[in-house]
This record gives sequence, structure tokens and C-alpha cells, in this order.
Amino acid sequence: MSREHHYRPAVEWTGNQGSGTSNYRAFSRNHTVSAEHKPDLLGSSDPAFRGDATRWTPEDLLVVSVSQCHMLWYLHLCAVAGVVVTAYRDDPIGVMVEDDEAVGGGGQFVGITLRPTVTVRDPEMVPTAEAVHGDVGARCFIARSLNFPVAHQPRVSAEPGR
Repeated sequence: MSREHHYRPAVEWTGNQGSGTSNYRAFSRNHTVSAEHKPDLLGSSDPAFRGDATRWTPEDLLVVSVSQCHMLWYLHLCAVAGVVVTAYRDDPIGVMVEDDEAVGGGGQFVGITLRPTVTVRDPEMVPTAEAVHGDVGARCFIARSLNFPVAHQPRVSAEPGR
């Protein structure tokens, strides 16, 4: 039986500098992302599109969403498989290609590469821990919703002295 889940964050533009969107350079791309019981995220557009480099961009959040979803499923699947993960960090890379203005502008993501560094308790867990990464894509809600590939370049090691 399928279940439906609903998400209701709010996005509020905070970049009116007095004249609204009277021209392309007249407004800030700054905005606030909020949701009940969660801290606000300060957002903007990528600096290449006149955004604030100190704020989260939609592109950042897309890459982070894929990384978070992969990590959470990975940890779950490792627990089920008896792999004890003691540390996990991902430094993902997302690639977006911007279309030429001559063809209407815009753009799209063409791929995300997840690069998790995982530490497991015992050396004999390493092969299973590496293999589990390949099982995540079929389950990760975010990755399954994308129209571009998500690659994995995991590095798995055992705790020192084990």
C-alpha cells in the first residue's frame, strides 16, 4: 500500500530594494526558506546570477538533498546488513550546464557525484559497506525523482587499530 507524504515549506522573497523588479539589477535575489519547527535558511541565487555567495542556493540545496537522502538510506541499509558505521562525511559535486542565451537560456543539472568517506568498526565490514552504496539508488526518494545520473565514489575504511 502506498502512502502519500506532503511537505509544506515556505519561500519568501526578501530582496525588494525599494523598486521591486523594475529592472534586472534593481532587486536582490535574497529570500528566506522556512518551515514549521525548523530554523530558517537564508537563500539567494548563485553569484553567477547576481546572488549572495553567503546564502544557500537552490543548486546547493538540490545537491545536499541527494547527499542527505543517500546517507540516510545508506546508514539504514548498513544497520540492516550488520555493518557498524562510526563516521560518514560526503563532499558531493553537482554539475549544472547553463544553456546559451541564443537557445533561450536556462539550464539543467547533468549529474551529481557523491563522494562519501565512511568509517566502519571492523575491517571485515569494508566489502559489505562498499557494496551497500550500490543498493541505495533504488530506494532514495530524491535520487529516484531525478532525470540525471547520480554517481558514487565511496571511500570506506575501518577504524584505526582494528
